[in-house]
Amino acid sequence: MNDILKLPFYAKLSLTLLGLISIVFIFYIGQDILIPVMMSFLFAILLYPIVQFFKSKLRFPHVLAVMIAVIFFVLIFIALFVFLSFQISDFADDFDKIERNINIHLSNIQGFVRDNFHLSSREQKQYIDTAAEDSMEKGKEIIGTTLMSFTDTLVNLTLIPIYTFLILLYRTHFLLFLSKLIKKENHEQLKNILTNVRVAINSYIVGLIIEMILISIMTTLGFMLIGVKYAILLGIITGILNLIPYIGILFAGVLSIVASLTGSPDLSIIIGVIVITIVVQLIDNNIIVPLIVSSKVEINAFISIVGIIIGGAIAGVSGMFLALPILAVLKVIFDRIESLEPWGYLMGDHLPKTYTWRKIKLPLFDSEAPVENMIIKADVVVPVFTETTTETDTNRTKS
Repeated sequence: MNDILKLPFYAKLSLTLLGLISIVFIFYIGQDILIPVMMSFLFAILLYPIVQFFKSKLRFPHVLAVMIAVIFFVLIFIALFVFLSFQISDFADDFDKIERNINIHLSNIQGFVRDNFHLSSREQKQYIDTAAEDSMEKGKEIIGTTLMSFTDTLVNLTLIPIYTFLILLYRTHFLLFLSKLIKKENHEQLKNILTNVRVAINSYIVGLIIEMILISIMTTLGFMLIGVKYAILLGIITGILNLIPYIGILFAGVLSIVASLTGSPDLSIIIGVIVITIVVQLIDNNIIVPLIVSSKVEINAFISIVGIIIGGAIAGVSGMFLALPILAVLKVIFDRIESLEPWGYLMGDHLPKTYTWRKIKLPLFDSEAPVENMIIKADVVVPVFTETTTETDTNRTKS
């Protein structure tokens, strides 16, 4: 007797959408718990090859290998934090100079508005004061929210290394749990899904790290070229903020413009900062991302943007950062479950990404270029006509 229940299309569609909505709702109400766990899951996948190296090459016990890998991971973050702290403390000493240069630019802007829009300085001040009153009220709320967010961040920074250690320590235990949860005949499919999830996420995270390093180097060199003070600090911050999809670079650009005022109030430096930021972003979006941030699972731009917006609405910056890895995991699962395969195709990106020119791979922007030669065969019976009769040849098909 067949135990599989056949459902009509509308029922399967409704159940699939209900499942996705349930996942989003659970993520929303449990974000304070789930976000540190999911971040730890990503870091555990990143550190797993290091643990395997300690175990296979250096013959370390499993617990010791996991402990050393997590400690190494934490020390890298501590070293980066200490370096940025010293740089920011020096940057804070120049706040008076920044304020003085900002006032110079504001005076120039007020003169431009007065000459072109016929608004006196007093009228401009009234507009600014009116806007400032509303901003002060909203500012108190923002400060309170920021303090709460900072407290949550400190708690998460404490929990993430612990969770990462435990996930790596009990990795085999969790895999055995999944194998007991799934029927034995589906174990090969489960192994395939888990392998592809690990490869996709590891490729994505390593690509992000390489992208962050390249963006930091290019930005630092560009700022040094035009004489911006604290070029190294601004380059590193730009590389880190660039990890936040789409909006991170905007914050980095504004911060760089403000920081450029620690030196000369010359407008050409501000223009130079804007030009360098735009050029670095063009290189990032058109060369680095297509060629380096090459996850084994391709997500199209439309689904990526929608997912990032939903992640930001649910869990803020953390949700935006986790959106793409979650979409990658979902696509791997959808592609390997027959009933969900259309959803995996919807999330995918089947346009060609690169072309080869003189043995060099370059981005390809021609959306009309064929991905592959596809031959669609339709089982249409072709009638065979003779002199006296018309018969059907079931062995012939038209392709």
